[in-house]
This record gives sequence, C-alpha cells and structure tokens, in this order.
Amino acid sequence: MPSAVLDLNFKIWRQASAQAPGQFQTYALQQVSADLSLLEALDALNEQLIIQGEEPIAFDHDCREGICGSCGFLVNGQAHGPLAGTSVCQLYLRHFQSGDCLTLEPWRAQAFPLVKDLVVDRSALDRIIQAGGYCSVNTGNAPEANAILISQSEAAQAFDAAVCIGCGACVAACKNASASLFTAAKLAHLSLLPQGQPEQSQRVLHLVMQMEAEGFGSCSSLLECQAVCPKEISADWISRMQRQYWQARWQNS
Repeated sequence: MPSAVLDLNFKIWRQASAQAPGQFQTYALQQVSADLSLLEALDALNEQLIIQGEEPIAFDHDCREGICGSCGFLVNGQAHGPLAGTSVCQLYLRHFQSGDCLTLEPWRAQAFPLVKDLVVDRSALDRIIQAGGYCSVNTGNAPEANAILISQSEAAQAFDAAVCIGCGACVAACKNASASLFTAAKLAHLSLLPQGQPEQSQRVLHLVMQMEAEGFGSCSSLLECQAVCPKEISADWISRMQRQYWQARWQNS
C-alpha cells in the first residue's frame, strides 16, 4: 500500500552567522512522503534549494536514531516538536496534516550562541562535564563485573539518569534557560553508583558553579524541561542536585 503524500510549508529561521541579521523565510515542499522524518524532509528541501542555486539550510544531525543528541530545534515553538519522548530526528511527517506550516527555529539561550540557521553552539554543556562530571579514580584494569554489588533499584535509577543525550532541549524550553536537568542527570548517574560517591561533594560544587559561569539561568520548578526531554528524564533529579549542592556547601564552609 503506497504511503500518503503531503504538501507542507516551512517557515524557517535563516541567519548566516551570529553577527548577521536573521529572519524567517518560507519554503514549500510538495508531494513528500509521510513516512519521512522531519530531518529527511529538510534533506529534500535542501536538495531543492541547491538545484535552485540557493544556500541550503544548516541544521545539526548525526545518528538520526534519537541517541546522539546532535539534532535539536524548535518546531512550532516546541523543543523537538509536539510528540513526547521524541527527538526531532525521530519526528515523522505522518504526525502532521497536508497543508500544515511548520515553523522551525534554533534553541534560544544566551549560553547557546547561534552558529548558523538552526545550528547553535552547545559546547557549554561539554564544559560543565569537563568541570568534574566523571570519576577520576584510577582503577587500573577493568574490574570484575560482580566485584562491587549494586542493587537492581540503584542500577535502574542510575541508568534512568544516564540516558541524557545532552541535546539542550531542557535549556530551550526553560524560561530561564536553565541547564539544571542536564546537570542533575549527570550528577545523579555518577553519585548513585559506588564508584562515583567518593568525589560527589566536589563534583556537585564544580558542575553547579560551571553551569552558573556559562550563563545558564536558575531552576523555577516549572517542569518544562521534563516535558520536552526526549528521554523523559525526571525533574526529581534537580531536587536531588540541590540537596547535594547545599550539603556540599555546608561541609566545605
């Protein structure tokens, strides 16, 4: 059975660089298969633009399987689009109607300076991890898997936090452009496991201070970050991070 085809209009933010002025431009894509992902539709649109001698639309992408966290932009004002638990690379055109107009624009946050069109610089998240989001203890060779006993509950919770892909949707959805959910998830998956506990006090101080230094805002507990996270990471981890942070401040005072 042949797949449905759609006629779609795209209103896309175009900006050559952070210094150049930007504006929305409208494009039409006709008779496109509903089985295509949104990124595949942008590929088709870029082919059309190249044939016409126009500059293709710049957007981040890599695995296109919702794993790497490279892709990400606003779709009709929503980070990653209207589907819960879905990254933009896994958003398919069948969730839209023929004749729809999709407005695409980049993440809007001071800590994510624009590079071009839908591409922003998210290296601020990398610098948060570099500030201490790792275990520095030298363990030598890989230890025996069962040498350190970890309960199933703790392992499951650590995995729930570790699935963060660092896409930045939580920042884009927050009115304060806070990276609290990202930072809290990175802290939780390390501190829940025995290997990460010796350094947890210094880790939380370093990561939170780096997050503030990068220009991210503070958390207002509106839970927009949780609503748009493609991995559906719970905002409860933010409460855990706050408790750990103030405990570490008290211990180091």
